[in-house]
Amino acid sequence: MEGERVKTELRKTFQFEAAHLLPHLPRSHKCRRLHGHSFRVEIAVSGECDPKLGWLMDYANLSAAFKPIGDKLDHRYLNEVPGLENPTSEIIAVWIWRRLKPKLPALTEIVVAETCTARCVYRGD
Repeated sequence: MEGERVKTELRKTFQFEAAHLLPHLPRSHKCRRLHGHSFRVEIAVSGECDPKLGWLMDYANLSAAFKPIGDKLDHRYLNEVPGLENPTSEIIAVWIWRRLKPKLPALTEIVVAETCTARCVYRGD
């Protein structure tokens, strides 16, 4: 592999705990009430591996890029975070993308899961 041009994709998963409610739903909807999730966020980057190093990037770079974003979300009431007044999984995914993309130009996908069976995939704007 050394010296070859190989295209790869890296994925790293992060978790944060947060509470929210969805204010535009009818009061009778369960998601209109205050509740919390153990959110999982997966970020994906893709591109050509460095032929000498044999990798696309250090996973530590993904962690460093996500850390300040995770700090703004973890153990927070998401409705109070600027830009997340209506914190659906879709809006959270776009919010994260817009903060990560300048730091990670190779970013290709954000996945936000609010349960083990429900997730949103966003691939950029």
